[in-house]
Amino acid sequence: MLKTERLRMLADALAKQSVMRLRDAATLLGVSEMTVRRDIAASPGHFTYLGGYIVSATDVPNTAGYSLEQEKDHFAQAKAEASAVAAKLIVNNETLFIDCGTTLTTLARLIPNDLHVTIVCYSLNVAEILRRKPNVRMILLGGVYVPSSDSFSGEESIEVLRRMGINKAFISAGGVDDAHGVTCWNFHEVALKQAAMAAAVESHLVVDSSKFGVVKAVRFSKVEEFASIITEKGQVVAAKRKG
Repeated sequence: MLKTERLRMLADALAKQSVMRLRDAATLLGVSEMTVRRDIAASPGHFTYLGGYIVSATDVPNTAGYSLEQEKDHFAQAKAEASAVAAKLIVNNETLFIDCGTTLTTLARLIPNDLHVTIVCYSLNVAEILRRKPNVRMILLGGVYVPSSDSFSGEESIEVLRRMGINKAFISAGGVDDAHGVTCWNFHEVALKQAAMAAAVESHLVVDSSKFGVVKAVRFSKVEEFASIITEKGQVVAAKRKG
């Protein structure tokens, strides 16, 4: 296969799934990982390779990093109010997925102590809250620890999510934009968010309103793929948000 054909196939694949692991790209193209690296290095205007992941160069508009400590107090009241709206959706005996990020730590705190639920998470700050809830059965996904988001990244975690049945997935984001979709800072979160959404009956995006019109490092979803968007202003069905 010619290099131009490999690049076209890679562009088509990224248009569908936003981000791709290096080894998956090598398998798709039928070449070695080193060949993929060389192809990408020769096409800096089209692709970017970061931490084992390949993305379209146009999907990386921001270069500033994410820090959990810096985000902690950013729009704290709005995040708390959004989480309070989301907490009302939780029903006894459900299985939930709670994403990482500062907004959803508040959601974890708002789960009533008398509620019996199973919660899947991959963030230490969320897990630290949940472990004190007497009736929460917690499943903490592991892997390599990522300090900036206080979370874990691992292939085994994605496989666990693919085998699970989840009633509701509560997903965080760094940006929500009608044209560019829903984005986050960290590449390792993308596959976990996508796997949780695929396993869930309902996926709800929980963000404060400052995230609208913002685009962060990597896209992981379209806006309309969520059952609803929850902010401090309330809950709106995603497909009807424009109207």
